[in-house]
Amino acid sequence: MKVGCVKEIKNNEFRVGLTPDNVKAYVAAGHDVIVEKGAGLGSGFTDEEYEAAGATMFEKAEDVWNACEMMVKVKEPLPPEYPLFHEGLILYTYLHLAPDPEQTEALIDGKVTGVAYETLKERDGSLPLLIPMSQIAGRLSIQQGAKYLEKRFGGEGILLAGVPGTPKGNVVILGAGTVGTNACKAAVGIGANVTIIDINLKRLEYLDDIFGARIQTLVSTDANIEKAVRDADLVVGSVLIPGSATPKLFKRKYLSEMKQGAVFVDVAIDQGGCGESSRVTTHDDPIFIEEGVVHYCVGNMPGAVSRTSTIALTNATLRYGLQIANKGLKKACAENEVIYSAINTYDGKITYKGVAECYPDIPYADIREIL
Repeated sequence: MKVGCVKEIKNNEFRVGLTPDNVKAYVAAGHDVIVEKGAGLGSGFTDEEYEAAGATMFEKAEDVWNACEMMVKVKEPLPPEYPLFHEGLILYTYLHLAPDPEQTEALIDGKVTGVAYETLKERDGSLPLLIPMSQIAGRLSIQQGAKYLEKRFGGEGILLAGVPGTPKGNVVILGAGTVGTNACKAAVGIGANVTIIDINLKRLEYLDDIFGARIQTLVSTDANIEKAVRDADLVVGSVLIPGSATPKLFKRKYLSEMKQGAVFVDVAIDQGGCGESSRVTTHDDPIFIEEGVVHYCVGNMPGAVSRTSTIALTNATLRYGLQIANKGLKKACAENEVIYSAINTYDGKITYKGVAECYPDIPYADIREIL
């Protein structure tokens, strides 16, 4: 198979879909790998390293798109890339289609096979291609939140860890999945007061066993969330329903009840955000202030630590990518049914139920029946 990789064009996105080591693995398996020149520079990988690994380097992204049968990316394609789609192309990347009708329609019109990292679910229920970025985003949420609590950014001007004789900051985390747990680790690590809220009692019991008296766990109800955020200095939104739009747990009405200069970090913004007041921001312009609350809603947070993120992500994606390239999509799914869960679009149809619920006017088909 001809496997392509291009430079990401999303704002301040420095990750890359394939490392030179990944290229070696594809080439060793008998595939041709085509990489756009400069694609890996943001993650510290030179063109010479890709060439040494066996890749063919192209000057233009357009030529890579045209030549490849499977495109391996990091982030969803953007409008300038839509005209480069071609029928039968396998696009292997994060897609996050639920809040993105323009991209969804482009994939459907182009009859692109969209294989989404974020919905691939293993037999144990885990999301192996989402976990590494969720770990990074969770830890970054505290780092970024702490920064934007500084007065010069409109924050309260407090230090989350405090110092002897001063109060510690209050961190409230909505959601106790991978993002929430990693945010909790980071917040506890710097010494903040931490409250974590989730609907899953077993998950809260697990975190209570790990962190003990260092955290407060609460069952997710509107009343508990409202009470918790009133005293919060930093709120982290880390709610996820794979492939579907995120529920709006952080209500707009809470803003007027919160401290002036408190910070809300919406890690769920890729899937539409869990805050009613959220809107996507970029690394160039990461925050906005609404009713006195600083909002950080960057859609590609892990891109800020691109080398760590690229290595962590490709460690997870390579395995499944090789299965698809080695066997073709149909046989790969037949031999590993887990791959079915990643297919969001196929032959002009939506094939993932969570996405289909967002677009009732677009045809839906069960991928197991049509592939």
